[in-house]
Amino acid sequence: MRDLLYAYLSKWTSLQEDEQRAIVNEIRVEAFKKGTVLIRQGEEPAYCYFILKGCVREYAIDEAGNEVTSNFYTEEQAIAIFNHHKADKSSPCTFICAEDSAMVVGDLDTEQDMYDKHPQLETMTRRMIEANFGQVREEFAAFLASSPEERFRTLLRRRPSLLDRVPQHQLASYLGMTPESLSRIKKRIGQGSADPTT
Repeated sequence: MRDLLYAYLSKWTSLQEDEQRAIVNEIRVEAFKKGTVLIRQGEEPAYCYFILKGCVREYAIDEAGNEVTSNFYTEEQAIAIFNHHKADKSSPCTFICAEDSAMVVGDLDTEQDMYDKHPQLETMTRRMIEANFGQVREEFAAFLASSPEERFRTLLRRRPSLLDRVPQHQLASYLGMTPESLSRIKKRIGQGSADPTT
C-alpha cells in the first residue's frame, strides 16, 4: 500500500525519491474492514483520511430518521475535515467503509508536527485537497442543476464503478431519487441507446 501512496505523492512534488520515501515511511497507513465507521455524525473527528484502495460512504440521518447519502469516496480521494478549528467541531455526517479499504490516516492533533518536520508535505497536501475540493464543487453545482436522469448519465460518465460497488438504494439516495426511479431510469437508458452515456 505504501507503493500506491508513493506513486500518488510523486504526482504532486518535485522532491527526490529518497525524500519522498522518507515521508511515506512516516505516514500512517491502515486497513479497514467493510462496515467500519470512521467518523460518526455528531461526534468530533480525531482523524482525516486519504483512500488508497476501497470505498467510503458519507451519509447523514435526516429529521425523519432516513439515511441520506451525500457522497462516495474512492481511490485517491481525501476525507478532509474543514471545521476542526471551529467552536463546533462535530461532524454533520457519518463516514463508513462501503468496502474493505486501505487508507492514510492523519491525526488532526499532530498534523502540524508532520508539516513542521516535512514542509513539502504541507504543500503537497494543500494541492491535493484543492484539486479534490474543486472537483467536488464542480460536481455539486452540476448535480443541483441536473434532472435525475442527467445525474445518472453523469455518474455513468464520471464514476461508473460505483454501479458495481455500492447497493442500489444507497446509489439512489446519492442521486436524489428513489430506488424505483433509479431502476426505471436504468431500464430506459439501457433500452433506448446502445451507449448509455450519450
